[in-house]
Amino acid sequence: MKIFSQAVVYSRMIKFSHTIFALPFALSAVVLVQSTRPLAFKTVFWIVIAMAAARSAAMGFNRIADAELDAQNPRTAIREIPRGAISKREASFFTFFSSLVFILASGALSRLCFWLAFPVLAFVFAYSYTKRFTWIAHLFLGAAIGLAPMAVWVAATGAMPGAISWLSLALMTYIAGFDILYACQDVEFDHRQGLHSIPVYFGVKKAMIISGLLHTASVLSLAGLYWLFPLNRIYLIFVVVIGILFVVEHRLVNPGDLSKIDIAFFNVNSVISLLVLAAIFLGTIL
Repeated sequence: MKIFSQAVVYSRMIKFSHTIFALPFALSAVVLVQSTRPLAFKTVFWIVIAMAAARSAAMGFNRIADAELDAQNPRTAIREIPRGAISKREASFFTFFSSLVFILASGALSRLCFWLAFPVLAFVFAYSYTKRFTWIAHLFLGAAIGLAPMAVWVAATGAMPGAISWLSLALMTYIAGFDILYACQDVEFDHRQGLHSIPVYFGVKKAMIISGLLHTASVLSLAGLYWLFPLNRIYLIFVVVIGILFVVEHRLVNPGDLSKIDIAFFNVNSVISLLVLAAIFLGTIL
């Protein structure tokens, strides 16, 4: 029972529920690869393990790097390390173990993936420090998570990514866009601490416009996949629905009222991610 309760605490630390944002994009890449060549179950298994481990390592590292800042921010002071539910030493061990699993899973996929695992880890870890010196930290986060579809392509085919890069671009702009919205909650705190973000640099109103432009780019990138892969026209219907949901998300959040940001952040984004997977799956099999 104690092991289960500790597992829950660690899953909360790394926001395991937020895996639903990026994992459907990675699985979508698996579906697109499958449409061009058969994939063994073993390959898909190690891809999923590598994805989960990489995300866990990145989130664990982020929580360690931001522990002092989180403790000073009323919104984040309840996180596991600041409130003492997990020590920095425990979080460090968790991050090291997750990194090791990622490297081993990458090695199980191919020698190329094994060697690429190290710069990938360095890249996703580096994000945690970007807000200390640049307001494009949101784009850095988007790029770090956006690697997922391209990583799947490399792992499954052994070739450098080509058309699948459009799916990565869609994920990058999707993540960066709602990270900007989420950062609007911390404008005053970030300004006092000398931290950098698009809301701090441009103001909340302009930040929301930039977020909208990124989400527009995400929809256009998804639409571009229709002409790059053998997808049924039903795929485009899903893309239109996803575009409508982005509009709903931005209607829920405005500069004068951030109270619905959690609804926009988790509920709407969860549906968007799952619709991307459904669109590519149905667009492929039909």
